[in-house]
Amino acid sequence: MKKIGVLTSGGDAPGMNAAVRAVTRAALSKGMEVVGIQRGYVGLLNREFVDMTARSVSGIIQRGGTVLYTARCPEFRNMDGVMKGKEVCEEIGIEGLVVIGGDGSFRGAGDLSSLGIPCIGIPGTIDNDIQCTEYTIGYDTAMNTAMEMIDKLRDTTQSHARCSVVEVMGRRAGYIAVNVAIAVGAEAAITLERPYDLNAIAAKMIRTRDSKGGKNHFIVVVAEGVGQAENIARSIQEMTGIESRATVLGHVQRGGSPTVRDRIAATELGYHAVELLDQGIGNRIVGFKDGKIYDIDLQEGLAMKKPFDDERYDILTETAY
Repeated sequence: MKKIGVLTSGGDAPGMNAAVRAVTRAALSKGMEVVGIQRGYVGLLNREFVDMTARSVSGIIQRGGTVLYTARCPEFRNMDGVMKGKEVCEEIGIEGLVVIGGDGSFRGAGDLSSLGIPCIGIPGTIDNDIQCTEYTIGYDTAMNTAMEMIDKLRDTTQSHARCSVVEVMGRRAGYIAVNVAIAVGAEAAITLERPYDLNAIAAKMIRTRDSKGGKNHFIVVVAEGVGQAENIARSIQEMTGIESRATVLGHVQRGGSPTVRDRIAATELGYHAVELLDQGIGNRIVGFKDGKIYDIDLQEGLAMKKPFDDERYDILTETAY
């Protein structure tokens, strides 16, 4: 291939810039031109392009967000929009495309691939909810951000002898909630994957408070997909008599400088994506399996179901009190 495009789509994730950098420099080293497409598929349809050079991606590996910007594109959910995207690619000579994003972004990439524009998907989402990969760009940074914020919140929770019910991101997955709950020593994690019993959580808090040398402050972590942090806090207060407050961490979890793990993962995935396009291979997702880089058919990858880590949830339940 002589020219490829790269875009970021959907929700931003720390490490996306590292992936853009890796794609750009790997492609340039193979003699390809690289076109940066701003604002995802919206920018493709509106011809919002920027030439990518070794210097234009210099100094971005440590930056959060995405220098190419991102957006969601309803028009790309139907084949008329995808066909327009194909025509734009052919018009400016883009022979292959690297799409950094999540499930929705990959469906668009699969549709483009079916029309003859080879696409490679790089999983970039803080929720780690892409079925065909063990790890997604941004997951580690988001967990560390949530952990640091809850550590700070604990100071005031302890000072006032309260229970803090903290909502973390994870609209369709509770991976952030469970891991962060373990990391901060929370009393419980409430996720979509496992049924929860507020009566049992409240009883556990009362036992802990009333035990010898008892504890007077508590943390409960709730996944965004469950929500209702305010209602959960109100219910816990009514059941236990312990003052309870809800805190929603929100989009701050998307930001910040990516961790070592996210920078390396993004660089490895970006490099492998270009290797595939250089061989004329498209319609693939690159990801991690057994800790190693691999690639899988796009439709097959999207059809997979990611198992919830029940063992880790049980470890939390049995060690938090």
